[in-house]
Amino acid sequence: MPSESTTVTTETPDLVDAAKLGTQPQTARGKRTRDALIAAARTVFERDGYVDSRLVDIAAEAKCSIGSFYTWFDSKDEVFAAVLHEAQSEMLHPGTGRIETSDDPVAIIGASNRSYFEAYRRNARLNQLLLQVAAVDTRFRTMRQARASAFVSRNARAISELQQRGLADRGVDATMAAMALSGMVSRLAQDAYNASVDVPVDDLVETATRLWTNALGLTTPELRAD
Repeated sequence: MPSESTTVTTETPDLVDAAKLGTQPQTARGKRTRDALIAAARTVFERDGYVDSRLVDIAAEAKCSIGSFYTWFDSKDEVFAAVLHEAQSEMLHPGTGRIETSDDPVAIIGASNRSYFEAYRRNARLNQLLLQVAAVDTRFRTMRQARASAFVSRNARAISELQQRGLADRGVDATMAAMALSGMVSRLAQDAYNASVDVPVDDLVETATRLWTNALGLTTPELRAD
């Protein structure tokens, strides 16, 4: 499944170092210019890719001078960090939080999967771009790995709680199950939304939720085969 509940908590590491996002504006005008540069940078990065994007193109897209760019950012990786920071709440991997006794665990897994797929679909190009940058930049790779680890840990705790309540197969290692299932949903989203075919969200949610619940031995009437 995805990798975290629909609400971001403080235990989830940021995608980027908040102290390295360029100069912060002190005026409304400065904020408008900086915001325009961040929006323009996302457009250029998604269009041209990180490696081939140029600062002059970002400035042109924002309708400002290259000098204005350097007022707020020192480099391409700094403005890319700002783009990720702006979008990270939308890019988070939703996953299982604590499942209370009265909750339907299958419904929660399904809702978490839906939240993940919908967020990934809205940000498919940026998610793909992050994968590319993480492959060549150790800083982004380290932060992405830390974030993935936090999500796996959260899912592992949720699986362990289900096992303790007798609702999930106790013979499955909770951490390895969380790693496998989180990775499965992540890869499913990548393949579905980074290809030319746009797979319906409902189909992805149903498939991923069946795989999750079947793997853990969870069942509900809605998920049982006819």
